[in-house]
Amino acid sequence: MTLESIVVIILIGAAAGWLGSFLVRGRGLGLLGNVVVGILGSFVGSWLLRELKISIGSSPIVNAILTGAIGAFVILFIVSLFTGKE
Repeated sequence: MTLESIVVIILIGAAAGWLGSFLVRGRGLGLLGNVVVGILGSFVGSWLLRELKISIGSSPIVNAILTGAIGAFVILFIVSLFTGKE
């Protein structure tokens, strides 16, 4: 894995995490929190969309950000159910 691909993963994860946390909490989680939630969300979103047989967007970057944001939304929603925090 090259440095360039790592930077791209972090940037997409940050964007997806921010978007997902913004939808659930109304604000971001900070840079590190957004990256972690976005990267984990991309795995959850990929699995969920694959199971539902849904494809989003034609651009790979837009697809990655939206998939990560959907996964981040799911993760944060489930966490808020268990913790009672918004």
